Amino acid sequence: MLADLTLGERPQGRTSLTARWIVGHQDGSHRLLENGELVFENDRILYVGPRFDGEVARRIDLGNVLISPGLIDLDALSDLDTTTLGVDCGPAWAKGRVWPQSYVDRGPYEMYSQEELAFQKRFSFAQLLCNGITSALPIASLFYREWGETVAEFDAAAQAAGDLGLRVWLGPAYRSGGMVCTAPGVLEPQFDEPRGLAGLDDAIAFVKAQAGRFGGLVQGMLAPDRVETCTKALLTRTMAAANDLDTPVRLHMAQGQMERDTVQSLHGTTSPQWLASFNALNNRLIAPHATFATEEDLHLYAEHGVTVAHCPLVFARSGAMLRSFGKLREMGINIGMGTDTAPPDMVLNMAVGVMMARMAGDSQTDTAPEHLFNAATLGGAAALGRPDLGRLQTDAKADIAIFDMSDALMAPQVDPIRTLILGATGRVTKAVFVDGRLSMRDGQVPTMDMPKDRVRVQAQFDELQKKYPERTWGQPPLNEMFPPSYPLFR
Repeated sequence: MLADLTLGERPQGRTSLTARWIVGHQDGSHRLLENGELVFENDRILYVGPRFDGEVARRIDLGNVLISPGLIDLDALSDLDTTTLGVDCGPAWAKGRVWPQSYVDRGPYEMYSQEELAFQKRFSFAQLLCNGITSALPIASLFYREWGETVAEFDAAAQAAGDLGLRVWLGPAYRSGGMVCTAPGVLEPQFDEPRGLAGLDDAIAFVKAQAGRFGGLVQGMLAPDRVETCTKALLTRTMAAANDLDTPVRLHMAQGQMERDTVQSLHGTTSPQWLASFNALNNRLIAPHATFATEEDLHLYAEHGVTVAHCPLVFARSGAMLRSFGKLREMGINIGMGTDTAPPDMVLNMAVGVMMARMAGDSQTDTAPEHLFNAATLGGAAALGRPDLGRLQTDAKADIAIFDMSDALMAPQVDPIRTLILGATGRVTKAVFVDGRLSMRDGQVPTMDMPKDRVRVQAQFDELQKKYPERTWGQPPLNEMFPPSYPLFR
């Protein structure tokens, strides 16, 4: 039984997992295998198919589960999500999402301690594992930061990934500027390019120091923040450094009206067209979210091999959507998936992705659940240049998610992929192996006490909320910024 394996360790010898359903990989695509068997040893898959005739150290019959490739999150929240505060409380400039000039003048500061920054990443990494995510490119907010992310906190993040057993691409976010609220509703960019270039230098040093740690679980990426906070010099040097380091670059762009207006004012064009003008679009680039991409922008993505990290849930909450998933597929644009919000539920994101694509006018065929599943596995692997991830086949990495299909609230069942995506959430994740190591079982992860840590998370988040008025135009009281959904009972 899975309970006989030691959490946080690789089982010794060959391990066989049998199940009602396995998403195997054959002839270049996923295939459903009913009543099949998967065998792995150390960090690699040895066999996927019907009954395995070779010797194994143990054979674990998992019953009515779906054995899946581990999910790949290209925009994985490694934060205590603050965006949820603003979903029903706006506008953003009045709710602590944009620094007011008064806050800038007296000096932004770190609103979390180094210990709190390290803890939030460790807890968020655990949440990813609990949702079947085995590979992640973390993302966090810079709104409550002094400027960018620090090497110290990412040293701690690398250690957390190694302790928990999560495959990550890490790099502290950096920027050359930020948006400042100079009057009610007036947002203006302010730049400090030397500070941005220093942040890039720190990120490069981090990648050189950390990439390859923990048997390769930790790799590097370069993460300039939002496109409107970057200068041409910063992005040019970023792309050159990524080529030298052989790392992906993630840059949020074509994602909102504020960005579109700012980039148009600064450069006279859209963000993708601006990057194309100085050869900064290439197949290393992962670009969340494309919700405001024009037809020309999308053609540039297709031409230059840019991956779109699709995060449907966070945009659907505010009434926005990608237009459209089917269109991007038809254009040949590689699509990966991200969560970018709490909970970091990739299964729920796939479900919302199906629904929003059909609302955008895509046909049922163009937006079948399996296409979203492909994005969350094969699309992410392609973005990272890792054909050994996102699939269950001989010699692929033993990154495995196990979803419980016997959940009483998921009955009756049809096709397992449709049942999982359209009838479940990530909460049915039963276990996760990463690099052959049992990294999550029944909601528990190594080195963490999830119920106790959940209490600590809430206390930390509550203390951050109390500081919101300091970084909000006019310093309104907190109860006016975020009123309850109903008046309080008296």
